[in-house]
Amino acid sequence: MRALEAGPPCDTAHLTWGTVVGGDVRGWGSTAAGVVGVLVLYYVLPLDTGMPKWAIWARAVGFVLGIGFVVLVVARAARRQEWTTAGNLPFQGLTVVTVFGVVLFALADYVMARARPEQFVDLHTRTDALYFTVTTLATVGYGDVHAEGQLARILVTVQILFNLIVLATAAWLVTQRLRSRQHRA
Repeated sequence: MRALEAGPPCDTAHLTWGTVVGGDVRGWGSTAAGVVGVLVLYYVLPLDTGMPKWAIWARAVGFVLGIGFVVLVVARAARRQEWTTAGNLPFQGLTVVTVFGVVLFALADYVMARARPEQFVDLHTRTDALYFTVTTLATVGYGDVHAEGQLARILVTVQILFNLIVLATAAWLVTQRLRSRQHRA
């Protein structure tokens, strides 16, 4: 079986999970722990409505800084990919940062839906917000939860651009890492 792009053939007859991940089970364990940690924080982070304006602005600044952090990490990883041998780029942290970016948009959607319920249709819980963010990322768009107001549509448009540029780059980098490990196995 050959990879989709040109490259050496990959002998999948002797391919095991250990050779795909380079035998680094601890790396996958820390990745899973990081993803679970981000999701737990998503659900336990206090998000009271009816707070003073400075607190709302502080959250907005935190959101922008968080997105900036994700963009920076992905950009640095892409830059490192240019200068390193294919497959030498660590991707576990990149995976956790990608999930962090998704969760940031879910938080933004949830906070907006709580502060201005007319902006979203059927977005009432954190699970609704995470579901909406993931379906938007996956471009599924069932239509059950959707942006209705102009502010929500602007936020979702920014999220779509973020997904297309930043998260697609992160996914490409992780895929390159896995493919290079397969070819070395």
